[in-house]
Amino acid sequence: MGEKLVRVGTIYIPVSNVKSASEWYVNKLEAELSYQDEDKAILNFANQSFFLVKSNENQSSNFVDIYGEERFSITFEVNGLNALEDVHRDFIDKQIKVGEIENRGHAGRNFVFYDLDGNKFDVWSELSPIFKEKYLT
Repeated sequence: MGEKLVRVGTIYIPVSNVKSASEWYVNKLEAELSYQDEDKAILNFANQSFFLVKSNENQSSNFVDIYGEERFSITFEVNGLNALEDVHRDFIDKQIKVGEIENRGHAGRNFVFYDLDGNKFDVWSELSPIFKEKYLT
């Protein structure tokens, strides 16, 4: 078998209220709503398909690492520091809960943000080289 995994097709995010969460993602992150029922919604943004799945209260995609630090499971990328700063300001203007822009000791800068259900996401100022090559040239 010479085949390999080619791409991530869908990411699943737990939410307590599919309708409210869908509206938040559409209004705050400019996601495109493809489908919605009582139990799930399909959104497209950031070149990715996301399923919002109705889950129990206080459920999130976050996890705690071995140092007791709450971590995110998804990092979004933007094209450079100026873009990161623009997105950060835009999120603040849209009243999205965001962290400060950080230097984590590697290339670029990052900040975190949260959705209505407390799902924590990361934004990084560096686009992956393969993405740049394929889609920005």
